Amino acid sequence: MRTKLVAGNWKMHGSLAANLRLLEALKAAAREFAGARCAVCVPFPYLQQAHAALAGTEIALGAQNVSEHDAGAYTGEVAGAMLRDFGCRYVIVGHSERRTHYAERDAQVAAKFQAAQRAGLIPILCVGETLAERDNAETDAVVGRQLGAVLDAAGVQSLRDAVVAYEPVWAIGTGRTATPTQAQTVHEFLRAAVARQDADIAARLTILYGGSVKPANAAELFAMADVDGGLIGGASLVAEDFASICKAAAGR
Repeated sequence: MRTKLVAGNWKMHGSLAANLRLLEALKAAAREFAGARCAVCVPFPYLQQAHAALAGTEIALGAQNVSEHDAGAYTGEVAGAMLRDFGCRYVIVGHSERRTHYAERDAQVAAKFQAAQRAGLIPILCVGETLAERDNAETDAVVGRQLGAVLDAAGVQSLRDAVVAYEPVWAIGTGRTATPTQAQTVHEFLRAAVARQDADIAARLTILYGGSVKPANAAELFAMADVDGGLIGGASLVAEDFASICKAAAGR
């Protein structure tokens, strides 16, 4: 049985004071969502603060991006080993905002996925389609291509130590959410794509849903057979909301 995971993506939000309040509130609520895995993916400048605040807790730390390079003359980039130095366990790769705003292509995302694993990090690989692609019945082709780029580059065995997150671009920050059935359909497709190469890895693979997940819809989404938790954006910045989503993942 797969243990559900809820990972918060703070995006470019936060301050030292606000972060401290949020993290302290999450720690105080952590007993209520025991039984689910929980992580927060914070902006680079706040890794040290979050690492110190979460020490001794079950809440894991993650980053939102990583360089495909291990070291070198890459001004402004952050290597996986640096993230490990700050206690990161997870790192998001291929988020739609990186693909859209920074022109990250499938090959670069696959390279970042591999760099994360070389550093001992667990990549959270994001895949998802735009509204136009969904309306054109291209969802399977798009997410299959995005997942396939990683499978081709790193092999199916790489998914033993990875997480996949389905984030329909049309549901990120829009207030729109895929119905539980819509989410399940894509998650089932992704798991089947992996199963064609290795059924055991597919059965164990954690596949998250992301896209306007809130306390009001989390339990229904997480009840789907192939939805193993969520990658949470805006709601991860509100301690009460994030804790409620984590509780839903824990079945409480």
